[in-house]
Amino acid sequence: MTDFVMGPEVRLERPAYVDPTARIFGRVSAREGSSFWPYCVIRAEGAEVRIGLACNVQDGAVIHVGSGRGSRIGDYCSIAHRAVVHGAEVEDDCLIGIGAVVMDGAKIGRRSVVGAMALVPPGVEIPAGSVVMGVPGKVVASRDNFAQVRRNALIYHRNALAYAEGRHDAWRGEAFAQWREQLAQRLAAGEEVGV
Repeated sequence: MTDFVMGPEVRLERPAYVDPTARIFGRVSAREGSSFWPYCVIRAEGAEVRIGLACNVQDGAVIHVGSGRGSRIGDYCSIAHRAVVHGAEVEDDCLIGIGAVVMDGAKIGRRSVVGAMALVPPGVEIPAGSVVMGVPGKVVASRDNFAQVRRNALIYHRNALAYAEGRHDAWRGEAFAQWREQLAQRLAAGEEVGV
Protein backbone atom coordinates (compact mmCIF):
# COMPACT_ATOMS: atom_id res chain seq x y z
CA MET A 1 0.00 0.00 0.00
CA THR A 2 1.02 3.61 -0.39
CA ASP A 3 1.65 6.41 2.07
CA PHE A 4 -1.55 7.98 0.75
CA VAL A 5 -3.71 5.11 1.96
CA MET A 6 -3.41 6.08 5.57
CA GLY A 7 -5.23 6.71 8.78
CA PRO A 8 -6.72 4.49 11.40
CA GLU A 9 -10.11 4.49 9.68
CA VAL A 10 -9.01 3.08 6.29
CA ARG A 11 -9.56 -0.69 6.22
CA LEU A 12 -8.54 -2.49 3.03
CA GLU A 13 -8.91 -6.25 3.50
CA ARG A 14 -6.16 -7.90 1.43
CA PRO A 15 -6.43 -5.70 -1.68
CA ALA A 16 -5.34 -7.21 -4.98
CA TYR A 17 -3.55 -3.98 -5.94
CA VAL A 18 -3.24 -0.40 -4.72
CA ASP A 19 -1.51 1.95 -7.14
CA PRO A 20 1.00 4.35 -5.55
CA THR A 21 -1.03 7.31 -6.85
CA ALA A 22 -4.35 6.18 -5.31
CA ARG A 23 -5.69 8.55 -2.64
CA ILE A 24 -7.89 6.96 0.03
CA PHE A 25 -8.93 8.93 3.12
CA GLY A 26 -11.37 8.63 6.02
CA ARG A 27 -13.82 5.88 6.90
CA VAL A 28 -13.20 3.66 3.90
CA SER A 29 -13.43 -0.12 3.97
CA ALA A 30 -12.97 -2.61 1.13
CA ARG A 31 -13.32 -6.36 1.09
CA GLU A 32 -10.70 -8.79 -0.19
CA GLY A 33 -9.43 -8.65 -3.74
CA SER A 34 -10.46 -5.10 -4.59
CA SER A 35 -8.09 -2.94 -6.64
CA PHE A 36 -7.39 0.79 -6.72
CA TRP A 37 -5.90 2.09 -9.95
CA PRO A 38 -3.87 5.21 -10.89
CA TYR A 39 -5.17 8.52 -9.56
CA CYS A 40 -8.43 7.19 -8.15
CA VAL A 41 -9.71 9.13 -5.14
CA ILE A 42 -11.89 7.81 -2.32
CA ARG A 43 -12.83 10.25 0.44
CA ALA A 44 -15.08 9.61 3.40
CA GLU A 45 -15.14 12.53 5.80
CA GLY A 46 -18.64 12.77 7.26
CA ALA A 47 -19.93 9.30 6.42
CA GLU A 48 -18.56 5.91 5.36
CA VAL A 49 -17.55 4.42 2.02
CA ARG A 50 -17.88 0.63 1.84
CA ILE A 51 -16.53 -1.32 -1.13
CA GLY A 52 -17.29 -5.00 -1.70
CA LEU A 53 -15.38 -8.08 -2.75
CA ALA A 54 -13.17 -7.96 -5.87
CA CYS A 55 -14.21 -4.49 -7.03
CA ASN A 56 -12.05 -2.29 -9.19
CA VAL A 57 -11.88 1.47 -8.87
CA GLN A 58 -10.24 2.45 -12.12
CA ASP A 59 -8.00 5.30 -13.22
CA GLY A 60 -9.26 8.73 -12.19
CA ALA A 61 -12.49 7.44 -10.63
CA VAL A 62 -13.90 9.24 -7.59
CA ILE A 63 -15.99 7.79 -4.76
CA HIS A 64 -17.13 10.33 -2.19
CA VAL A 65 -19.81 10.86 0.42
CA GLY A 66 -22.60 13.36 -0.11
CA SER A 67 -25.41 15.12 1.72
CA GLY A 68 -24.61 13.33 4.96
CA ARG A 69 -24.78 9.88 3.41
CA GLY A 70 -22.02 7.45 2.52
CA SER A 71 -21.41 5.48 -0.61
CA ARG A 72 -21.69 1.73 -0.86
CA ILE A 73 -20.32 -0.37 -3.68
CA GLY A 74 -21.39 -4.04 -3.77
CA ASP A 75 -19.32 -7.10 -4.67
CA TYR A 76 -17.73 -7.52 -8.13
CA CYS A 77 -18.36 -3.97 -9.28
CA SER A 78 -16.32 -1.95 -11.76
CA ILE A 79 -16.13 1.80 -11.29
CA ALA A 80 -14.61 2.68 -14.67
CA HIS A 81 -12.17 5.40 -15.68
CA ARG A 82 -13.19 8.90 -14.47
CA ALA A 83 -16.55 7.66 -13.13
CA VAL A 84 -17.99 9.34 -10.02
CA VAL A 85 -20.11 7.76 -7.29
CA HIS A 86 -21.20 10.52 -4.91
CA GLY A 87 -23.17 9.54 -1.78
CA ALA A 88 -24.87 6.71 -3.66
CA GLU A 89 -25.38 2.95 -3.56
CA VAL A 90 -24.28 0.50 -6.24
CA GLU A 91 -25.45 -3.07 -5.65
CA ASP A 92 -23.54 -6.28 -6.54
CA ASP A 93 -22.29 -7.00 -10.07
CA CYS A 94 -22.65 -3.52 -11.55
CA LEU A 95 -20.52 -1.58 -13.99
CA ILE A 96 -20.44 2.21 -13.79
CA GLY A 97 -19.11 3.19 -17.21
CA ILE A 98 -16.34 5.56 -18.25
CA GLY A 99 -17.12 9.11 -17.16
CA ALA A 100 -20.53 8.19 -15.72
CA VAL A 101 -21.83 10.01 -12.61
CA VAL A 102 -24.10 8.53 -9.93
CA MET A 103 -25.35 11.28 -7.62
CA ASP A 104 -26.44 11.59 -3.99
CA GLY A 105 -29.07 9.14 -2.82
CA ALA A 106 -29.23 7.28 -6.13
CA LYS A 107 -29.34 3.50 -6.03
CA ILE A 108 -28.19 1.23 -8.85
CA GLY A 109 -29.85 -2.20 -8.70
CA ARG A 110 -27.73 -5.34 -8.93
CA ARG A 111 -26.47 -6.58 -12.28
CA SER A 112 -26.90 -3.20 -13.94
CA VAL A 113 -24.73 -1.23 -16.34
CA VAL A 114 -24.56 2.57 -16.31
CA GLY A 115 -23.23 3.53 -19.73
CA ALA A 116 -20.32 5.82 -20.47
CA MET A 117 -20.97 9.50 -19.66
CA ALA A 118 -24.45 8.80 -18.25
CA LEU A 119 -25.74 10.87 -15.33
CA VAL A 120 -27.93 9.21 -12.69
CA PRO A 121 -29.58 12.15 -10.89
CA PRO A 122 -29.96 12.46 -7.11
CA GLY A 123 -32.40 10.06 -5.51
CA VAL A 124 -33.12 8.00 -8.63
CA GLU A 125 -33.49 4.24 -8.12
CA ILE A 126 -32.46 2.08 -11.04
CA PRO A 127 -34.07 -1.40 -11.05
CA ALA A 128 -31.93 -4.53 -11.06
CA GLY A 129 -30.81 -5.73 -14.47
CA SER A 130 -30.94 -2.33 -16.15
CA VAL A 131 -28.86 -0.62 -18.81
CA VAL A 132 -28.79 3.14 -18.23
CA MET A 133 -27.71 5.71 -20.80
CA GLY A 134 -27.94 9.46 -21.34
CA VAL A 135 -28.15 12.73 -19.45
CA PRO A 136 -30.22 12.45 -17.41
CA GLY A 137 -29.79 8.69 -17.32
CA LYS A 138 -32.72 6.59 -18.43
CA VAL A 139 -33.20 2.83 -18.45
CA VAL A 140 -32.90 1.87 -22.13
CA ALA A 141 -32.89 -1.91 -21.67
CA SER A 142 -33.63 -4.54 -19.06
CA ARG A 143 -31.52 -7.71 -19.05
CA ASP A 144 -29.36 -9.82 -16.80
CA ASN A 145 -25.91 -8.23 -17.12
CA PHE A 146 -24.30 -10.73 -14.73
CA ALA A 147 -21.94 -12.48 -17.18
CA GLN A 148 -20.68 -9.23 -18.74
CA VAL A 149 -20.12 -7.41 -15.45
CA ARG A 150 -18.67 -10.33 -13.47
CA ARG A 151 -16.30 -11.09 -16.38
CA ASN A 152 -15.04 -7.50 -16.32
CA ALA A 153 -14.47 -7.61 -12.55
CA LEU A 154 -12.58 -10.91 -12.73
CA ILE A 155 -10.41 -9.73 -15.63
CA TYR A 156 -9.52 -6.64 -13.60
CA HIS A 157 -8.79 -8.84 -10.58
CA ARG A 158 -6.36 -10.93 -12.66
CA ASN A 159 -4.66 -7.76 -13.90
CA ALA A 160 -4.46 -6.35 -10.36
CA LEU A 161 -2.66 -9.45 -9.08
CA ALA A 162 -0.14 -9.11 -11.92
CA TYR A 163 0.40 -5.40 -11.23
CA ALA A 164 1.00 -6.21 -7.55
CA GLU A 165 3.89 -8.41 -8.75
CA GLY A 166 5.21 -5.64 -11.02
CA ARG A 167 3.96 -7.33 -14.20
CA HIS A 168 1.97 -5.40 -16.79
CA ASP A 169 1.28 -8.30 -19.15
CA ALA A 170 -1.75 -10.07 -17.64
CA TRP A 171 -3.98 -9.29 -20.62
CA ARG A 172 -1.61 -10.70 -23.26
CA GLY A 173 -0.78 -14.08 -24.67
CA GLU A 174 -2.38 -17.42 -25.35
CA ALA A 175 -2.80 -18.33 -21.66
CA PHE A 176 -4.87 -15.18 -21.05
CA ALA A 177 -6.96 -15.76 -24.18
CA GLN A 178 -7.75 -19.32 -23.08
CA TRP A 179 -8.52 -18.24 -19.50
CA ARG A 180 -10.81 -15.47 -20.74
CA GLU A 181 -12.66 -17.84 -23.09
CA GLN A 182 -13.14 -20.44 -20.36
CA LEU A 183 -14.37 -17.74 -17.99
CA ALA A 184 -16.87 -16.48 -20.58
CA GLN A 185 -18.20 -20.02 -21.09
CA ARG A 186 -18.59 -20.66 -17.37
CA LEU A 187 -20.38 -17.36 -16.82
CA ALA A 188 -22.64 -17.89 -19.85
CA ALA A 189 -23.63 -21.22 -18.31
CA GLY A 190 -24.74 -19.33 -15.20
CA GLU A 191 -21.87 -20.39 -12.96
CA GLU A 192 -21.22 -17.99 -10.06
CA VAL A 193 -17.47 -17.72 -10.71
CA GLY A 194 -15.63 -15.62 -8.12
CA VAL A 195 -12.25 -14.99 -6.53
